[in-house]
Amino acid sequence: MIKKLLHTRYRVTDLEKTVAFYRDVLGLQEMRRHTSGRGSQLVFLKAPGSEEEIEICKFDQSGPVVVGPDLTHLAFEVDDMEAFARELAKKGYPLSDGPHPHGKGGAIAFIDAPEGYEIELIQRGSDE
Repeated sequence: MIKKLLHTRYRVTDLEKTVAFYRDVLGLQEMRRHTSGRGSQLVFLKAPGSEEEIEICKFDQSGPVVVGPDLTHLAFEVDDMEAFARELAKKGYPLSDGPHPHGKGGAIAFIDAPEGYEIELIQRGSDE
């Protein structure tokens, strides 16, 4: 039986730009980095309050990274959507969609991460 989700992997072309986005823009913590036995460069990041990690992988031998539209995204909870969106915009990452209110005080919005991956931001409402 499966015990728990450990990490989700996203392969990228520009490892350092992507890691800087998750660390410096979104505020994730870099947990560790290493090169795998087959030569993949791996960086593991974690959001505060989460156990699961995100694995960012650079492995040029797999060919170009092609991210299809609306194929996958990561979702993160934020306390204050408007304040977080202002900080993102100051760092060069304006919202690409939203915010869209839902429930009592809740909202969702999206930003585009490097490499074309989408990030969903969720502010929980009082009824959630």
